[in-house]
Amino acid sequence: MSEVEWNLDDIVTPLLVWYRKSARKLPWRETKNPYAIWISEIMLQQTRVETVIGYYERFLKTLPSVEALAGADEEVLLKLWEGLGYYSRVRNMQVAAREILNRFEGNFPSSYQELLSLRGIGPYTAGAIASIAFSLPHAAVDGNVLRVMSRLSRDGRDIMLQTTKQDWQHRLAEILPEDSGTFNQALMELGACICVPNGAPRCMQCPLREKCQAYRYHVIAHYPVKSQKKIRKVENINVFFMIKKGEVALRKRPDRGLLSSLWELPNSEGGNDVLEVLQAWGITEAEIIEMKSQKHIFTHIEWRMSPYFIWVKNGENSQFNWVSLEDMRENYALPTAFRKICAEGLKYMEETNEL
Repeated sequence: MSEVEWNLDDIVTPLLVWYRKSARKLPWRETKNPYAIWISEIMLQQTRVETVIGYYERFLKTLPSVEALAGADEEVLLKLWEGLGYYSRVRNMQVAAREILNRFEGNFPSSYQELLSLRGIGPYTAGAIASIAFSLPHAAVDGNVLRVMSRLSRDGRDIMLQTTKQDWQHRLAEILPEDSGTFNQALMELGACICVPNGAPRCMQCPLREKCQAYRYHVIAHYPVKSQKKIRKVENINVFFMIKKGEVALRKRPDRGLLSSLWELPNSEGGNDVLEVLQAWGITEAEIIEMKSQKHIFTHIEWRMSPYFIWVKNGENSQFNWVSLEDMRENYALPTAFRKICAEGLKYMEETNEL
């Protein structure tokens, strides 16, 4: 790491002044309720702010407390999360809510270590809740913060390494002002809106421009240093939007693995003969219409999907749940990969006046 040519605590005042003037108005910034802050922080992992707002408001309206979350039916929980992806996040939240009821008598834990002990809460989330909800002196270091700090200091270390994150967490904790939560949010806001992850940073709008070593030496494009992601495994699958007497076929995925226990459209390994697959499922007569191919990217896997619209005219299969279209929309949580194909299938039904 290069020699820093300024004191780290010099960033505090200009950053707070900028934030108080320029921060986006977001619903979770209007509260000190640790439960609401926790929900927002988990939702914001891997998800854009614009997407989260509606989910956040619906979630809190339906499950406004730790007790409500702990006691929620899983189908309700997954439906509230439908489309956000990474469903283990919401399952972990429910486990943590039950831990809060059992271990903390329903009182949301206020110490960093207690927060860290809950399922699904790591150092960043614990630091965010502790500082924002309880004004405790803990840094919250996410990808936005690491990007900002690596450019400010010309830090050439890999930001994907835990040692890099831990070092910045320690160093930033040493300069936190009394309003630690606002400072943490300001630093994250700077990374999200000015020192952006994709495209050129908006340096001329940055309140820390004059202190930024990467800007001073014209090497912004060199930072942050980030190790390359592993190449995704590609899987080809056939997906079937099957309609019989106005009802659509759904089934549950296995209890373990990708998208575990979620509802899905029936599917098979790509390359298999579609007629043979349908016959193996007990469907003896059907009209088959090939739809536009789709692609869906997970963290480590890429699905290349060949979707088919299937009018089932004869045949039974007990492994599927046949549900009405309204029931599917209202009560069944489908992963985004399948929701896109459902949308295409419903569009086709509208065009053929079958809805």
